Order: sequence, then C-alpha cells, then structure tokens
Amino acid sequence: MNMHDFSKTKILVVGDVMLDQYWSGRAGRISPEAPVPVVKVADENVRAGGAANVALNIADLGADVSLLGVIGQDSFGQQLNQVLEQAGVSSDWVYSDSGTICKLRVLSHHQQLIRMDFENAVPKLSAKSLAKLVAEKVAEYDVLVISDYAKGALQYVEEMIKAAKSQNVPVLIDPKGNDFSRYAGATLIKPNQGEFELIVGACEDQDDLIEKAKQLIQDIDIDALLVTRSEHGMALIEKDSGPTILKSRAQEVFDVTGAGDTVIATLATAYGSGLTLPKSVKLANEAASIVVRKVGTSTVSKVELEEQVNASMRHQGYASMSEDEVHSLIQIAQSKGEKVVFTNGCFDLLHSGHVRYLNEASRQGDRLVVAVNSDESVKALKGDSRPIVGLEGRMELLSALSCVDWVVPFSEETPERLICHLEPDVLVKGGDYKPDEIAGAQCVWDKGGEVAVLSFWEGYSTTRMVDKIQEAEMREGVVQ
Repeated sequence: MNMHDFSKTKILVVGDVMLDQYWSGRAGRISPEAPVPVVKVADENVRAGGAANVALNIADLGADVSLLGVIGQDSFGQQLNQVLEQAGVSSDWVYSDSGTICKLRVLSHHQQLIRMDFENAVPKLSAKSLAKLVAEKVAEYDVLVISDYAKGALQYVEEMIKAAKSQNVPVLIDPKGNDFSRYAGATLIKPNQGEFELIVGACEDQDDLIEKAKQLIQDIDIDALLVTRSEHGMALIEKDSGPTILKSRAQEVFDVTGAGDTVIATLATAYGSGLTLPKSVKLANEAASIVVRKVGTSTVSKVELEEQVNASMRHQGYASMSEDEVHSLIQIAQSKGEKVVFTNGCFDLLHSGHVRYLNEASRQGDRLVVAVNSDESVKALKGDSRPIVGLEGRMELLSALSCVDWVVPFSEETPERLICHLEPDVLVKGGDYKPDEIAGAQCVWDKGGEVAVLSFWEGYSTTRMVDKIQEAEMREGVVQ
C-alpha cells in the first residue's frame, strides 16, 4: 500500500533529551577482581534518547519535525547534536550548566549487562526558558508532542499545554510520575499500564481498565487516554467514543528500550497528517511490533511501517477478528484502489464445491471477505443436527484458503446488517438467486457497488456428504 503522506505534517517535540551510548563486545570470562563478566568492547555507537528519540522516529516517518530541549555545552551535547543533524531533525536548545544527560549501556550477545547514567536535574530557570520557547514556536506546528522522562525539563508543562491550546494545536503526551493532573487539558496522554495503575490503582480486567480510564479522562479534563499494555496490546479510550482495543502485533521481543517513543511518534505523525485517533493508534501498534525486534534505542522507517501494514493485510492464516477490525482493513484496501468482494455461507464440511466457488468469488476483485454463519444460525437454517463443524473450525479452514483474505462471523438470519457495516465493493452469491433477492444488495448498490450471482456447482453438497457417511455407517453396522 502507499502509506498516508506525512511529508507535509509539522510536529514540535519537547521534553527530556539524552544521549544513549552503547558499548558492545564479547563476554568470555569472569573478572578476577569481582564476580562480574569482562566485556572486550569491539563496537561503540551513540543514539538519541528520550524526547530526541521521539523526534528521530518522526523524522524517519517522513514528517517535518523540530525538537526543543535542555542540554549542556559538553561532549555529550555535541554528539547528540551530530546524531540529530544527520537525521535531518531541526533542534533549538536551552543550554544549562547541568550538562547533557547520557546513559551508557554495555551489551554482550545482544544482552544488556549494565547501564550507567550521567545526569543532573534540570534547573528551574532552564525549564522556564524551555516553556517560553514552546510558547513562541508552537503555533507553527500541527501537533505538539511532550515527552516526559522526569528529568526536570518539563517543570512548566502546564504552560506549554496552555500555549498549544490557545493556538488550537493538539497536545500528545508521554507521561511520567504519579500526578497526571499536571497534564490537564491535553488532547491525549499515553501511559503504559504500570504508569496508569500507579494513578488509578490495579485493574482487575479490561472492563475495569476502561472504566478507570474514563474516570481519569473526566478528572483531569483530557480528550483521550492510550494505555500501552506490553504483550496485551493497546487500549485507546476517548471521551466521546467507544474504546479501541488492539492486540499486540509483536511476534518476537528483543528489547523494549524506546518502544514508547516509537508509539508516541507514530501516533503524533499519523494524527497530525489528518488520520483519526483510532487509525493513528493502529499504525502506532504496527510500529511498536517492529521496534521491539531491534536492540537498543531504535526508530521505525516509513518503508518498514509500510511493509508491516502490508503484511498485516495479506492472507496470514487463521486469526479471529472483530467486525470493526475487518472494517478497518477493508477501508485501507479501498483507500489504495483495491476492490473488496464479500460473500457468505455456512461452509459446514468444507468441500471442493466450496473451494471452486470461493476461487471464482475472489476473481471478482482484489480482496475476498467471507462471512460465516454462527452455530446458532446454521442450526436455524439446517436443523438441529447441524453444524457438524463448529464455527471456530469452519473459520479456521476458510482462513487457510489462499483465495480468502478475511473471515468474519455473523449470527443473524442474513448478513444484511454486516454487509451494510463493512461496505464491500462487490457482493456475490452462488446459486439461482436474482441479484435483488440477495440480502444486503441494496446497501451495496447505494454505495455504487456491484452485486453478482456466481456459478452453482452441481454434485457438491454438504447434505449429500452427510447422507453418504450415514449410509456407509448403516451398511457397516448391518455387516457387523
């Protein structure tokens, strides 16, 4: 797919910046001086950390990004400047005698052995100057991102939010600490689950999390909360909309360092470009699944994100998805000019007649959605002895077919409601129907779509298969 165009999006990032140093090598023995491994350093590299890493992520996605922060006139600051300049990030600094924060990590075999921090608290005067700088510049941007690492640069964060709101600039915050009231008035804050529960208390389950998030939104007067939940995915709760719950897309996790930076960066870039919050969060979820497969503070490029989104849209075997998830995938496919075909059925005891029909259906467009009757609706249609194969089994078999892109269940007598919700480009049905007799046809026509009747394959029938099996069992019983 062609990723949404981010090139005209302007984002201002402010927060605690730092330099991340990595020394790596082989740990082949234990020191005779103390029970610690000896690492023979073979490689050294530096990366931008904290708010600077957020800015790098945004730059790699192709947006126009500027960074504001507090650093010292020291070697760490010089190295940080060099990294940012090479990445095309414009920066404007408040210089402080407190120096530039640096975190040194020693690694061996991709495992972090120790981290050493060089840092002093940012003075109030420097933090005040930073807030003034934000107020002067924020009107030029589409989004303000505030990255809080509790190092002192954001002591006047309330003034930054107020300045952005006065210019109608959305404010997205990666928070820190046990007082979220200081972020009052923000558009969205993005705590991880641990940070969130530090504020609201332990969440018993997902419903409890949603209720506590809604209450927090009301208490601190923000528009939305995005709670990142590690292997459990993400939960977006908005003031005026239902929750958006996403499963984690990560298959392998090597290092979560900087993953939160990637999430807030991708979210801000997508939102600033005009996508809705739910769509922006979905992109951020895809980006997170990429960055955790890398070691150390890393970024996700636009090409990587595009490939990841494409992979998530391709046929990928059985995965149970909700109607809303399928709807989102359909919208993405249609946005890049792909024609989406919809068909439905019971598909009980999948046979070659089904496969021939589905292959013919898939040739009517670029993507094929198959809606499957629930067990209850099959029973209502076919009698108490059916289905032979339960819903989950039928969906798994259909998902394994290369011609099928997405499978979704429905429980009503007909899929008309589902068709009207999903808005496919082509609706197909097999048999001797007339187009206007097909459930959901009018919804498709109203959207400018097509309705087609496909071949009916003689000699293939689940009922006949069942009858033959029963006859064989009866004969076997007589012989015995």
